[in-house]
Amino acid sequence: MGNPTTPHDRASTCGQNRWSLQDAKARLSEVVRLAQQDGPQRVTVHGRDAVVIVRADEFDRMRSPVSGRDIVRAFRDSPLAEVDFERTSIEAPVRDVDL
Repeated sequence: MGNPTTPHDRASTCGQNRWSLQDAKARLSEVVRLAQQDGPQRVTVHGRDAVVIVRADEFDRMRSPVSGRDIVRAFRDSPLAEVDFERTSIEAPVRDVDL
């Protein structure tokens, strides 16, 4: 009959990195190695996504606050930085609001 496949084995053949909590606990070293090499690894509890294991540098990047300099750098480095566009203004009536 052959070896039964684990949920991760089935998922990895579909290109997904998804582990049941039980499999992730039993194969933690492999989960960590794959997170470092292949990207985030999802761990499910009762079939639902519970946590995602990511590389430490990726986590730090996600946690760092975005500054005005980061936004300016993103616009400057954008492949669309040299595209000219026409700014249009729309005039709309202003209404008074009681506060």
